[in-house]
Formats: sequence, C-alpha cells, structure tokens
Amino acid sequence: MDDEAATNAAASQPERATASGPWTRHSRDIGYENAWITIWHDKVTRPDGAPGIYGVVHFANLAAGVLVLDDADRVLLVGQHRYTLDAYSWEIPEGGVPAGETALDGARRELLEETGVEATDWRELARLHLSNSVSDELAVLFVATGLSHGEATPDGTEQLAVRWLPFADVLAMTLDGRITDAMTVVAVERFALLRALEATGG
Repeated sequence: MDDEAATNAAASQPERATASGPWTRHSRDIGYENAWITIWHDKVTRPDGAPGIYGVVHFANLAAGVLVLDDADRVLLVGQHRYTLDAYSWEIPEGGVPAGETALDGARRELLEETGVEATDWRELARLHLSNSVSDELAVLFVATGLSHGEATPDGTEQLAVRWLPFADVLAMTLDGRITDAMTVVAVERFALLRALEATGG
C-alpha cells in the first residue's frame, strides 16, 4: 500500500481502538470539519502509559506541486497572499488533489489553471508529510519541462501573479528565507541536490 492509499485507509477507519506504534487510541471525536479538513480529538494512552489527548488535522485532499523549468533554466513561480500567514508568498504552482484524481493529474490541472502552462515531460521529485506532528497531509512534488503556454483560469479564491526567475536565483531565495513555502523549498533544493549529484557522477 502506498502513502496515498494508506492515508485514505486511515481516514476511512476513524473508530479504530488502537493506532500502530506505542500510542493507544481509545476514542476519536470530530472537533471541527469542513470540505477540506477534519480536526480529530483523540483520547489516548501515551507511550509512557499516562492518559492523554491528541489533536490531528486530517486533510481531505492530497497536496501536489510542480517545479517548472523552461529551456533557459528559469523557474515558474506563482505569487499570492496567503490568508493563514497574512503575508505574500512566492511558490511553485501547487494545490489540492481530491480522491479519484492521481497526484500527477492533479499537478497538471493545477499548473494549467494557475498559469496556463502545460508540460510534456514530468518526473516525480519527492513525497513528504508537511507537518507530521499534527497533520497527516501528504505532498507529492514533480519537475516538469517541455512547456507550452495558454490561458490561466485561476480559482475565485486566488489572485495570482506569475514570474519567471533563473533557477540559481530561486535557489538563493529558498536559502535566504525569501521563499518559505515548504513544498517550494523542498522541490527546489531537492532538484539542486540531484543536479549536483548527477554532475559529480553520484
């Protein structure tokens, strides 16, 4: 069972008496839910044997993001104000992938909707859990090349700006804190590491 299937399976069994590992779950209640997230309130026995509680944020959707590179080695970045942070953020194109859609299809859709860009060559870059102490959110990252350009159709909740920057500049932005979005940082720095390993024959 892959990570996506395991996450979906866990979500479909909210009344399990015990979780894997040293924690024992005795009950699970829904503290809050909407179309995108559910907050579970669990009563547990901790690894040290003491009673406790644990709050889990369950995401209905998988997260997908794509590092887009053109023939001039420029990266496509999308800028938007992030409500949760009350701050502007430059990121790779990314978004939620509902059940029934693959991570790759979701990444293709998000790229087209947000930027109007399509790509012929896709490669999975990384899988990661974005905040695993409180959330089960899984992200899948891709790198895409072989580009064509069309018209963007962003969601009504998105007021987006698009810019193309040299890869070296974007890497510097992840290193000096100008880019803080986790999926963007991982995608850019993972790709830089793979490039370096390939250059040295690693």
